[in-house]
Amino acid sequence: MKKLFLATFLLAASAAPLVAQQQILPLYPSAIPDSKPNKSVTETAEKRPNVAEFVRQVVQPKLLVYPAPADKANGTAVVVCPGGGYGFLSMVNEGYQVAEKLNAMGITVFVLKYRLPDDRTQPDKSIAPLLDVQQAIRMVREQAAKFNVNPNRIGVAGFSAGGHLASTAGTHFAKPVGNKPGPTSVRPDFLILAYPVITFNDSLTHRGSRENLIGKNASAEQVQLYSNELQVSAQTPPTFLIHTQDDGVVPVQNSLLFYQACLRHKVPVEMHLYPKGGHGYGFYNRTTKDDWAERLRNWLDMNGWLTK
Repeated sequence: MKKLFLATFLLAASAAPLVAQQQILPLYPSAIPDSKPNKSVTETAEKRPNVAEFVRQVVQPKLLVYPAPADKANGTAVVVCPGGGYGFLSMVNEGYQVAEKLNAMGITVFVLKYRLPDDRTQPDKSIAPLLDVQQAIRMVREQAAKFNVNPNRIGVAGFSAGGHLASTAGTHFAKPVGNKPGPTSVRPDFLILAYPVITFNDSLTHRGSRENLIGKNASAEQVQLYSNELQVSAQTPPTFLIHTQDDGVVPVQNSLLFYQACLRHKVPVEMHLYPKGGHGYGFYNRTTKDDWAERLRNWLDMNGWLTK
C-alpha cells in the first residue's frame, strides 16, 4: 500500500509548468506552539526534477505565498494543504500546481508547509497540523490588507491527508487549539476537498494517516473526534468535493460520508465523482477529458468568490 501511495503521487506530479512563489513566510512570529527542541530532527526534501518534491519532518512551518496576477486578482484567498498521509508533503501536484491553477482564477494562494505529526518534536502530535492550518487562516485574515485579499473570502483546500486537515479546519474552528488562540476567527469561508481522508473509521480510513496523526492505539474518543463526518454542523463552510470510484488509497466513501453529513446539516455542498483516476492526481486526472478545475471554477463563480 505504501508503494502504491508514493507511486500515485510520483505519476501525478509530472504535469504543467510551475509558478514561482513571491514570499516564504514563517507561520509563527516567535515561539512555535506545541513544539519541543530535538536537534536530530531536520526537514528533508526528496526532489526529482520536474516530477516530485516530497518534504518530510517539517520543524519550522511556513506559508508559501503566490499572489494572484494583478489583472485577475479578485480578493479571494485559499490556504492549500498538500497531502502525503501525514508522513510527507507532496509539494508539486498538491501545492505548486494548485497555486498555478488557482492563480489563473484570480485567487491568491498560500501553500502551507505544515508540521507533520512527530512525537520527537511535539508534546501532542495530534494537534500540530491543526494548530498550523488555524494559524495560517488567522495570519491571512489578520494581514488581509497586506496580501490584498478579502478577510471574508478565505478558503482552505486539501488533498488526501491534506483534505483531512482541511476538513478538520472546517469542523473544529469553534474551539481553536492552542493556549492563546486570540479573537480572530479561524473558520474558513469555504472548503475544497480533493480525494480527502475524512473518516478514521476502521473499514474506510487511510490507516497510515490515522496512525501518523493519533497513533496506533488511539482511544475511541480520538477516533471519533477526528472522523470529520461526525463533526459537521450547520456552521461548516460550503464545500466542494472531488473523488474517484477506483481510489485504492482513500476509499470514495470518505467523500460520500462528508457529503451526506453536509446534507443532514443543510451545508451547501457540491460533489463530482469520476469512475477512474486513482489517487494523488492533483488537478490532472488523465483518465478523463473533463477538467475538474473547470467544475471548481464554476462553483467558485456561482458563490461569488471570483467576483472582483
